Amino acid sequence: MKTVTIFSEDKLISLGATKKEAQNITAILKKEQHNPGQCWSLLTQNILHPSMPDTLHHELFKAVYNQDDKYSDAPPAWFPGTGKSNKRNLDELLDKWGLDSFEELHAFSVTHKSSFWQHMIDRMNIPFRHEAGEVMDLQDGLMQPRWLAGASFNIAEACFRAAPDKTALVYGNESGNIVSMTYQDLEELSKRVANGLSALGFKKGDRAAIDMPMTAEAVAIYLGIVMAGGVVVSIADSLAPAEVEKRLRIAGTRLLFTQDVLWRKNKELPLYEKLLETDPVQTVVLPAREKIAAPLRRGDLSWTDFLPESTAFTPVGCTAGEYCNILFSSGTTGAPKAIPWTHATPIKAAADGFAHQDIQPDDVVAWPTNLGWMMGPWLIFATLINQATMGLFYGAPAGKNFGRFVQDAGVTILGVIPSMVKHWKQTGSLQGLNWTKIKLFSSTGESSNPQDYLWLMAQAGYKPVIEYCGGTEIGGGYMTGTLLQPASPAAFTTPALGLDIIILDDQQQPASEGEVFLIPPSIGLSNELINKKHHKVYYDTAPAAGLDWISASGTPLRQQTGNTGLKPLLRKHGDEFIKLGNGYFRARGRADDTMNLGGIKTSSVEIEQLLDALPGVHETAAIAAEPLHGGPNQLVIYCTRRQGGEETKEMLKELFQDKVKKALNPLFKISDVVIVDQLPRTASNKIMRRVLRNEYEKK
Repeated sequence: MKTVTIFSEDKLISLGATKKEAQNITAILKKEQHNPGQCWSLLTQNILHPSMPDTLHHELFKAVYNQDDKYSDAPPAWFPGTGKSNKRNLDELLDKWGLDSFEELHAFSVTHKSSFWQHMIDRMNIPFRHEAGEVMDLQDGLMQPRWLAGASFNIAEACFRAAPDKTALVYGNESGNIVSMTYQDLEELSKRVANGLSALGFKKGDRAAIDMPMTAEAVAIYLGIVMAGGVVVSIADSLAPAEVEKRLRIAGTRLLFTQDVLWRKNKELPLYEKLLETDPVQTVVLPAREKIAAPLRRGDLSWTDFLPESTAFTPVGCTAGEYCNILFSSGTTGAPKAIPWTHATPIKAAADGFAHQDIQPDDVVAWPTNLGWMMGPWLIFATLINQATMGLFYGAPAGKNFGRFVQDAGVTILGVIPSMVKHWKQTGSLQGLNWTKIKLFSSTGESSNPQDYLWLMAQAGYKPVIEYCGGTEIGGGYMTGTLLQPASPAAFTTPALGLDIIILDDQQQPASEGEVFLIPPSIGLSNELINKKHHKVYYDTAPAAGLDWISASGTPLRQQTGNTGLKPLLRKHGDEFIKLGNGYFRARGRADDTMNLGGIKTSSVEIEQLLDALPGVHETAAIAAEPLHGGPNQLVIYCTRRQGGEETKEMLKELFQDKVKKALNPLFKISDVVIVDQLPRTASNKIMRRVLRNEYEKK
């Protein structure tokens, strides 16, 4: 029988436990030596706490699961039912259809899509002027489903169904001040924005861009544009002027909202003046502090001059297929994809928030983000449609000020990105804080690291991390976790409700490792692109689906088109995943980041996760560069060092090569190491490996 590793009391004390703690830990290890899951639950509930050394947490985690084959691929650090919590939203869905497990619920959601989405729409109390004839109309085929055909509504109205005096927003800055805004106050400010747009002659379908931080005013501007029947053009405030100009032009923007300056760590960074380099359309400028810090261009308006007093406004009725937002992909070459969200798309975001992030009315949801990234609009709709409170921090989420905001604002659901977690861990910036109000974390952006995420779970007394992978053209996630399944650091447990996937290998056959293809239809999936051919991007290179193929969730593809008589269809997405032996999943990055090294296929992420944990290393990016005169691709590692790190290129290369040889593959030879101050990233914080590859190959 497999057993946990029993540490001596002296060993535990050397790892940082007190004598009493060491005695209690040893007693649990011995008592539950044949039950690793129960053993770990008892340790996390009764002994382990954030102030203990990280090494102690990790060594115990390894000791508990060291010899257990069942958990060898993805040992869980949290189990459903541990701790005190309210009834989960998923329990309500199980009760609704009389189901016993999440696996049954997911199968129902993809084989009875109309029933599932109708219930989610009803459950989230989406208000309609005219009801839809049916939720899902497939008369034009699986590539062009019509959702809520015949319906008239405005999705912004669904954001104001909570009690008027309930807190909608709580926001703070780096000085520690925290302010709140009620649902009534937010709705009235949004309606003032809509009236201001009308005064400028803004009409249904007109496009207004937002290029500013995620503030309370930015949320109101976003919802006001949608209320007015307009289309938000999402611009990340970190973009260079040329990239901003490109997006404004592609979207056909009529008006721009921005802020005069950005404040980061008490430094003033120009924003409005930077945008003037593009000679933008008429611009409304908000002050970061009391007064606008820059003179306005002729024809531009201050926030005060733009904003009328009247709060009386009737939101413009729209069809489900009309645009409410245009977002952009993070393309690093050529024009970015312009992806429209319709008034139906936010239903996907809100449904995911309900089911997978378990957003309930008493939750405070904080996710450091920006309206230029899909998680900005996602946060608005997922939080407000589920009648919860949105937490916003005005500043960089890198230091203790942000951690204190999470503590003092009572955040219960905290969204993170892997690089942010790595920074917190390396700098110790969360020490002394109390994050026990957090009931779960959720992570997206890039593939995460198991060691970093075990540390993160420990900061809140071992709460789960819901991994969440999706895309702008999905309106939410396609792979995720749940509160009904054990949570393993950096692992996914399931495709999202209402959507399914299949993993195909290089021969385009079902496999446990390979490229992900989506199985449409689903609310949220885009039907068109503004500046590219949608069919060519998502369907032309996707293989034909086998009628007898089984999806990653275990549901036959033939069952996912119901009684329509339509043949199953696959949609390209471009991510790589591996399904582990215990049924969990891990992300392997983008398919175009997969490398062929000496005939052996591996991923950038696999190498990076290995090297990022080494001493002195802050972050790495692995690329396969083509030699100047041809030949096999060469493995090149770009690296940023920790603060104060003095390791040379030669030292790092030797360190990296030794680690890759011992832990990955001795045939992988590192050709070069490039030390840089920072890695290039997209607005959504993804490493732009293609930029690095192009840069290196030009040398």
